[in-house]
This record gives sequence, structure tokens and C-alpha cells, in this order.
Amino acid sequence: MNLISKICGVTALALTLLGTTAAAGTIEDIRGRGVLRIPAILNEVPYFSKDPRTGEWQGFAIDMANDIAKTLDVKLEVVESSWSNAILDVQSGKVDMAFAVTATPVRAMSVSFSDPTYYNSFVLISAKDELKNKTWTELNDPQYTFAVDLGSAQDLITQQYLPKANVLRFKTRDEAIVAVSTGKADGLVNTMLNGLVISKKAATVGAVMVPTPILSTPSVIALNYGGDETFKSFVSAWAEYNRRIGNNQTWILKSLEPFGITLADMPVGFGFGG
Repeated sequence: MNLISKICGVTALALTLLGTTAAAGTIEDIRGRGVLRIPAILNEVPYFSKDPRTGEWQGFAIDMANDIAKTLDVKLEVVESSWSNAILDVQSGKVDMAFAVTATPVRAMSVSFSDPTYYNSFVLISAKDELKNKTWTELNDPQYTFAVDLGSAQDLITQQYLPKANVLRFKTRDEAIVAVSTGKADGLVNTMLNGLVISKKAATVGAVMVPTPILSTPSVIALNYGGDETFKSFVSAWAEYNRRIGNNQTWILKSLEPFGITLADMPVGFGFGG
């Protein structure tokens, strides 16, 4: 075999292995290895939290993943990641699925989506009473300054609905929260679940406000396009079933209990079912 043939053979083998990795995430793959792998993000309550003493992961996304793992009769393996890397982890086959993903057209070019696990609304967290009961159109004004974490789904919302407002974009959510707490911004644009927790943990940021019209977005499970249709059908059926019978809502509310947040704290018009 000449050198060129050897190189071609090695390249073909590498591409085959790469393809195998990318295609990971079928029911057979998961059952074969005995574990379901998901990415999780540190300090992202109520989605994910890690006990520094025991190393145990908690949060409603963990509860959902554990239920899927139980259904498949496998164990759950949590891979520490970040919101920005979670999609790449799915795309590369490092994990089998990612929870709490906001379904956007841009992300749909990289990963496949399940049916919604629940619906989340975009809100404003602010201590300024004059911003209450305002519409997105009324907030879309240069006199207002809002903070947002760069590249997030809420960042996309500000680009679409608040193009005339002054928007401060930060690398992290904590930086955006500080901007509101210190008065550099009038409010923080985020999602309902994050907003409820933020308002409890950082009282100086203010209360959760729901501008109208209510902007609701599906939270989905991200899957690798290389997986088979049976796997995607199973995950979507799981999401639809547990959303409709209320299990997903129960897991979410359980994760909010440590912050003293109950269903009664949800603003009028908000619903997990869409």
C-alpha cells in the first residue's frame, strides 16, 4: 500500500469515528453504555445546582433527566458545561441531550428539538414602579436602559422588541444583575423562572414584571441530528406526556421551593403549558 493510500485510509477511519461520535444518542447507544449523559451548568438555579460538599446535582432539569434515565433503565451521568457549550456538547456527541434549551431558529441549525417540556415567558425585573404594566412598545424608548446577558434568548428578545431602548449587554448574568442593582440600568430582561429566583436572591434588583403582550417561548430538549427518529420520538413523547399531566410543573415548583416561590407567585397570564 503506498503512502497516499495509507493517508486516505487513516482519514477515512477518522471520519468514520467522528461520524460515530456525532451520531451518538440513540436508545441502543444509551442502553449499551448504561448511562444517559447530559450537560449541567453550575449555579443555574432552578435548572441546575451542585452541592459543593457532596458533588450531587439538583434542580428540575436533573429531576427530568433522572426520570428519562429511569424510563430507559440506565443511570444518569452529568457533564459539567455552560449554556454556550451545551449545544456544542450535544452536536459533538459528548452528551446525549441538553435540557432547558430555548428553541430558536439559529440553534435549530445545529441541533434537533424535542416537543416542549414547558413554556417560559420573558419578563422585566426592576425596582422602578413606573415600569409596571407597560407594554414592550412603551418600553422600547431611548429613555430606558436595560441589562441583559450577551447571546442569550433574552438578548434576542431585546434586539427584536427593544431596538430603540438603551441595552447594556454583559458576558454574564451576574454582571447584568449588578448593573441593575447599582442603578446603571433600569431593569433586567430575563425569563420568568430566572426572574423569580433573581428577585428573591437580590432584592435590590426589584420585582418581576410581565410586559404585554406576553412573550412565551418553548423550552425544549436538544438532541443530536445524528440520532435516529425513534430516539427523538421517544424524547418528544416523554416531554409531551409529562407536560400535559403536570409532572414537569411539579418538578419546576419543587426546585423553586427553597426560595419560597410557589405557584401563587406566578404572575397572571403565565402558564407552564403554553
